Amino acid sequence: MSGRDPFRLDGRIAFVSGAARHLGRAIAIALAGAGAHVILNGRGRAALEVLHGELGADGRSSECAAFDMGDLDRVRDFFAGRERLDIIVNGAVTMAGAAFDALQPEAFEITYRTAVTGAFEAVRAALPALRAAVRTHGDAAVVNVASMYGMVAPQPSLYSDPRAISPAHYGPAKAALLQLTRHLAAQLGPEGIRVNALVPGPFPRAETQAEDPAFAARLAAGTMLGRLPTPDEIKGPLLFLASPASSFVTGAAVPVDGGWTAW
Repeated sequence: MSGRDPFRLDGRIAFVSGAARHLGRAIAIALAGAGAHVILNGRGRAALEVLHGELGADGRSSECAAFDMGDLDRVRDFFAGRERLDIIVNGAVTMAGAAFDALQPEAFEITYRTAVTGAFEAVRAALPALRAAVRTHGDAAVVNVASMYGMVAPQPSLYSDPRAISPAHYGPAKAALLQLTRHLAAQLGPEGIRVNALVPGPFPRAETQAEDPAFAARLAAGTMLGRLPTPDEIKGPLLFLASPASSFVTGAAVPVDGGWTAW
């Protein structure tokens, strides 16, 4: 890395699932801005095309790959067909909110399949492409996007409406994704493939904050910094884990939560 910016990703190919929404969008923009060619994944092609157009207007390189990460046959086919992948960001999760007494077992299955099983199948099917990246650039990186609710429980008192509490099938899936990160890191480390997790804290959408400012204030008070982040504040930690800047980091879970999980 001598003489080079270790955060640059020129010549690298990155895949981002959940790329059209909120943090996934910020992640895709960060990778493209660092020089990577970004494969934008999500279930809705129209939203991906909008982001693809915005990146192209800024001179950034991207393409769209619209499919559901819960469709495991499609996941296997896509990743097995790539010649090289330097970076995989597993950010997709399918989650329908439901009150505790209304939550159905099928919701657990769908959320787990998209967030955990889909991530596993993506990495396993992409191994030839990741190995090609190691041969080309010396390493490859997988970044799994977990959540603070994979580490701690949601506090019911924070929520104005009990039905809005982070549902019981979300946190367990994100906790499983954290353990999958450690397992994959141990399995793939000897091959030069690093596997880490981002653990975002409270990143409510702007519209959520506008609709319920009291809720936003309670979330802000739960951080050690006493404020809420912008989506752009996921970019630095993401680029660290995706780039050669973290060349000796694997199996890590990096909180981006303003200190929420450190109390």
